[in-house]
Amino acid sequence: MKAMKKTLLAVAMSVAAATGVQAEGISNDVVKIGVLADMGGVYADICGQGCVTAVEMAVEDFGGTVLGKPIEIVSADDQNKPDVGSAKVRQWIEDENVDVVTGLVASSVTGAVTKVLTDAKKIALISASASNAFTTKACSPYNAHWTYNVAALANGTVKPMVESGKKKWFFITADYAFGHALEGIATKVIESSGGEVVGAVRAPLGTTDFSSYVLQAQASGADVVGLANAGTDFVNSLKTAAEFGLTETTDVAGLLVFTPNAQALDPAIAAGMKATTGFYWDMDDQTREWSARFKARHGSIPAMPHAGAYSMTMHYLNAVKAAGTDESDAVMKQMKASKPDDFFARNAYLRNDGRMVHDMLLVSIKDAASRQSADDIYNIEATIPGDVAFNPMLPECDFK
Repeated sequence: MKAMKKTLLAVAMSVAAATGVQAEGISNDVVKIGVLADMGGVYADICGQGCVTAVEMAVEDFGGTVLGKPIEIVSADDQNKPDVGSAKVRQWIEDENVDVVTGLVASSVTGAVTKVLTDAKKIALISASASNAFTTKACSPYNAHWTYNVAALANGTVKPMVESGKKKWFFITADYAFGHALEGIATKVIESSGGEVVGAVRAPLGTTDFSSYVLQAQASGADVVGLANAGTDFVNSLKTAAEFGLTETTDVAGLLVFTPNAQALDPAIAAGMKATTGFYWDMDDQTREWSARFKARHGSIPAMPHAGAYSMTMHYLNAVKAAGTDESDAVMKQMKASKPDDFFARNAYLRNDGRMVHDMLLVSIKDAASRQSADDIYNIEATIPGDVAFNPMLPECDFK
């Protein structure tokens, strides 16, 4: 009998080792999720408290517990400052036993935060940052970049415009990591498609007066002025372009347009503008059902980072359940082994570099006459397959 028990124990240990099931279980008897975002600045509407709401919805829909242990959420305002964000995450890890951090908006903040998380072997679930650095030059086995990136935006919006004859481009760019990355990759797409960049200016984050930048764009002779910014910077720069008559003489392309910002614009200014997005609330019955629940709680329709935050939280929790532990290496292995499949993630998979590849949408902003309600913002023009939209994986970032 003793021999049989020893044999069974040995077999169980062998199976656990072979399947990757960990003996650790849930650390500190709780799975704790940190939501870090801009809660009151230029990006508050695109993630902020809405990302907290989305994560809360995911935890509730999951059942509130995993492997018999509670799931808790903490949140904080990073103020779009890398030092503030990294200090908060370090404190979460050291003092509050946070297991995973999501939200993550400004790419400069995310760059600082992911270094802290990687050093601590904790997972970053990146919902709202655009830079593709987190799966290229700053790749990490603990990064999962979910919703979109600058490569998808440029391939979705810029390339078709250049191919249609809009060859000469000028950029008004947000002067930090995200804007630089978006301008840089858009420039590569323009030049590889036979176009040229005739000039660019860089505006500090949170600029309210875009007059001088728009005047330089007008003087450039460009076919297209690309707005390599987002949030209220995008809204303010486009409004200024309209006030100076630039939108009457030149195509103005918003390279990162979120639904709250498109919704805030006068259709007379924005109608017809094309954009690339990872999510639109009115795409089908699945997106409408989740978006109605989100709006009932948050008060407005979701932007793509909100939907991404829900989707990646659910995928993370399912991976914890399947792995039998919240230990980061085991969870990331499981996240990459199983394909995401929900209202947000279509034809999706998580690559070994942490890039979540999924279908993107090319949309155009509706004119006033075409809108059925205040939330009726976009026409869906085309679906862009993920393998076409996103940049290919680099060999040095292939974390198997």
